[in-house]
Amino acid sequence: MTNLTNTPGGLCGCPSRRAVLRALASVAALAGAGALAGCGSSGAQGGSHSPESGSKLSAIKARGVLNAGVKKDVPGYGYYDPAARTYAGMEIDLCYQVAAAIFGVGYEEARERGLVAFTDVTPKTRGPLIDNDQLDVVCATYTITPERTESWDFSTPYRTDYVGLMVKKRSGFKRIADLDGKIIGVSQGATTQGLIEQMLADEGIEASPEFLAFSGYPIIKSSLDAGNIDCFAMDRSTLAGYMNETVELLEPEVRFGEQRYGIATKKGSDLSAVVDRCVRDCDASGWLDAEIEKWGLV
Repeated sequence: MTNLTNTPGGLCGCPSRRAVLRALASVAALAGAGALAGCGSSGAQGGSHSPESGSKLSAIKARGVLNAGVKKDVPGYGYYDPAARTYAGMEIDLCYQVAAAIFGVGYEEARERGLVAFTDVTPKTRGPLIDNDQLDVVCATYTITPERTESWDFSTPYRTDYVGLMVKKRSGFKRIADLDGKIIGVSQGATTQGLIEQMLADEGIEASPEFLAFSGYPIIKSSLDAGNIDCFAMDRSTLAGYMNETVELLEPEVRFGEQRYGIATKKGSDLSAVVDRCVRDCDASGWLDAEIEKWGLV
């Protein structure tokens, strides 16, 4: 497996701004919770098609489509184009590879026949949607952690990334220590905050930033652009989809928070081994490396 690697001062410490931002984040979270069925042309088909102790593979084949949870707002991985009403990205392609393996067809045939029904997920919803059998797999920049493997099965990692800290160029921030007392926007349910706190301790950086969690990446970027937060923290390849001439990564040479993405499936299901074998085959054949290059994830 290839291991790939604002304005300053017065904006912070203002209670009114924090209160407003927390309120906005709460409203966004409630809105996101109501959209679990996905925004694309195809949502998850049906619910649970077999008893919990039954075969996931048999249920998928009987249904005729793989229900997959993906991201809708991460260019290069999973992005929903409302104009074309389609999803695109490396993880979308990988879901079709999994469907091809399940149904015993080629990759192109799986795409042509539409053997995957996509549902957009967030860090807070992806696990529960596997548990209630609404989704068969989640392929959504889902980082493998010891805690998560206790609840779900994960495939061999298909991508390795690291945490990045995006700031506005006009902010004047030059060092991670400059984030002391500043507000860092993170995604709800993600591991980012803990990884940053661990990095600060490991590197001996004297900084105590405040963290504000949002339900989606676009609202974090919008908050950064508006000057309501001082830093947008997430996996670097995710941040790459939001980079422009006004922002930059803060001390990118400080590499921390390794993120190994895997496809999640229901714990102990017969689907898990098929998914893992598919990822291994895609890696061994060079297909994963080609996808990383295709979507500009290097």
